[in-house]
Amino acid sequence: MKKNIENKCMLITYSDSMGNHLKDLQTVLDLYFSKAIGGVHILPFFPSSGDRGFAPMDYHKVEPEFGDWKDIEALSENYYLMFDYMINHISAQSEYYKDFLQNKDASKYKDLFIRFKDFWEQGEPTPEQVDVIYKRKPRAPYTIAYFADGTSEKVWCTFDEEQIDINCKSETAKEFIKDNLTTLCEHGASLIRLDAFAYATKKAGSSCFFIEPDVWDFLKECEQIVEPYGAQLLPEIHEHYSMQLRIAQKDYYVYDFALPFLLLHAIYYKEVKYLKNWLEICPRKQFTTLDTHDGIGVVDVKDLLPEEEIEKTKEDIFKFGANVKKIYNTAAYNNLDIYQVNCSYFSALGDNEDAYLFARAIQFFAPGIPQVYYVGLLAGKNDLQLLEETKIGRNINRHYYSLEEIKEQVQTSVVQKLIKLMEFRNIHPSFAGEFEIEQKESTLHIIRTYGEDKSELWADFKTLDLRIQYSEPNATHMTTLEL
Repeated sequence: MKKNIENKCMLITYSDSMGNHLKDLQTVLDLYFSKAIGGVHILPFFPSSGDRGFAPMDYHKVEPEFGDWKDIEALSENYYLMFDYMINHISAQSEYYKDFLQNKDASKYKDLFIRFKDFWEQGEPTPEQVDVIYKRKPRAPYTIAYFADGTSEKVWCTFDEEQIDINCKSETAKEFIKDNLTTLCEHGASLIRLDAFAYATKKAGSSCFFIEPDVWDFLKECEQIVEPYGAQLLPEIHEHYSMQLRIAQKDYYVYDFALPFLLLHAIYYKEVKYLKNWLEICPRKQFTTLDTHDGIGVVDVKDLLPEEEIEKTKEDIFKFGANVKKIYNTAAYNNLDIYQVNCSYFSALGDNEDAYLFARAIQFFAPGIPQVYYVGLLAGKNDLQLLEETKIGRNINRHYYSLEEIKEQVQTSVVQKLIKLMEFRNIHPSFAGEFEIEQKESTLHIIRTYGEDKSELWADFKTLDLRIQYSEPNATHMTTLEL
């Protein structure tokens, strides 16, 4: 029997990042983190042709190197699970796309992909139409499909050429999506993360990004598929915070991708007003992050921080951070993403243990369910060796931990204190209730209350002093959490 979503810390990890496979992951969680971790977001574990799993070939299979569905289902008995569904695209090496290339108009998947000749009125976009598309490349988002009969045509490709966009409006795609989402639900998903969701609604002449009202109809269709299985959806969007607010108004879970950058800014410059403002207005039904498998988001804080403060913080990550250089965010490391900075969160705080625990405490007291990336769970530093070996910028924060390394890291003081914080966050009833925040000079005071239960955090950004107190049943005084 799978576990449903709980208001407990969720780990984000690849199948082969804590040990070699899913069985190792289960062993590590049960041995060291069973009380600190309530849920696990297992990053794409399907056969894939690229992007560390984000170019999936088949949702009906687990990559054999990681294990099988029994390993996934075993995890679902002790931890609520989130799976990724790359709703915008499928692998160029998938049987679906290969069938299309082989059989073209005779393929049963001919309507699964977005063919330029059908999408645009003239078969091609005008320069003006290309200009308004929200895109990841400085040109129209396409790749060339080379068919077995010797012909070729353009098909929509937002990201890498291994990731071919799906024509989500077609009946073929609707069946495809239903089949895949159902498969994930049947194998233990309590939550499905809709990766690159905002790119999935496209309309000629528009930005082809988060198109309303189409986006709401599409989200509702997906919800109706997973609802009978007791699963929920988490649309993944890196963009202006107002989009998260609009999704939250429809009562879906959202991500708090603004918190990581705002918190860095507040710690770097001892200035808390922007962070306080966001904590007051941010959605309550959300998952909070400090770190993920991608970088530290920048675009997410537009208009929450003045532009000059955003630029200053971006620049000063390279000054205050440990072993992070501008060149890691350039073409030299296959990284031209202007929307994020590649760095582990621990290293973004200069590998400073006090600053790191300070940041985590604020995350755990913030509205929403906390997510902790596996590198962050082990207070991991930037992996310069993997970065240099692969020349891939994001790999600076994607270390592969052996079981022996994990054993050593778990024994460090900073990880022991983090585990204690997470266990407290998971068991104290106050986090199911109300959120209040007060500011006195450089100190934020956060109060969480649920009925008679109460917990309080005092966080002084000038000194990085941290104090946590909480109520206990039948006690007349608040108890201090000793870290």
